[in-house]
Amino acid sequence: MNKKLKNLSAKMIDYKRFAITLLCVGSFFYLGTILPTEGKTAFDVNGYMLASVLFLAASIGCFLQSSKYKKNLAELNELDSQ
Repeated sequence: MNKKLKNLSAKMIDYKRFAITLLCVGSFFYLGTILPTEGKTAFDVNGYMLASVLFLAASIGCFLQSSKYKKNLAELNELDSQ
């Protein structure tokens, strides 16, 4: 049972790290769309926005997955303590 708890805890931490990393990358792509630059075309702006949305959606997915593992970990801890 202890190995399963450690495994769930590691997965929760990993997904949270992935989510934070994806959030940072998505933010940088968003900054690329709003900062004025000479020679930036509409294709560039649309590409940056698409990348920003995709990275932020992946970040939300990873946060949700981390939350799911956290809930499972809490349930197992509760069952283990009884």
